Amino acid sequence: MSDESQIEIPPSFIELYLAPGRQKPSLPRADLAARYELCEDMAQMLTETARNMEFSLGIAEADVLARCQQGLRVEPTVVSEVESVWVVRRLAELLDWRMPQEKRGDGATP
Repeated sequence: MSDESQIEIPPSFIELYLAPGRQKPSLPRADLAARYELCEDMAQMLTETARNMEFSLGIAEADVLARCQQGLRVEPTVVSEVESVWVVRRLAELLDWRMPQEKRGDGATP
C-alpha cells in the first residue's frame, strides 16, 4: 500500500473539487492528495507567522487572517482561490480563531 492511499483528506477539502450535483472529485486521488498536503502544509507554516503578525502589529485576528489570504493570492500563486480560502479557514482552526464571516451560535456576529 502506498503512502498516498493512507492520506486522509478531509471532506471540507474534497468539496473544493466537487462540481454541483457530483460525488466524485474532478481531480484524480493522487492529485487531490498532493493538493491537500500542500494546503495543509501552508496552513501549518502560517501559524507562527499569523501569531507574530497579531502580536507585533497589534491587529485583530480577523485582520491577520485577511492579510494571510491576500498573501496567498499574490502572483505567482501556489494555491487556487478556493484553496486559499480553505488554507485560511484551516489556519483559523489551528489557531482556534473564528473566521470573520462565520456566525456564532450565541447570536454574535463578526
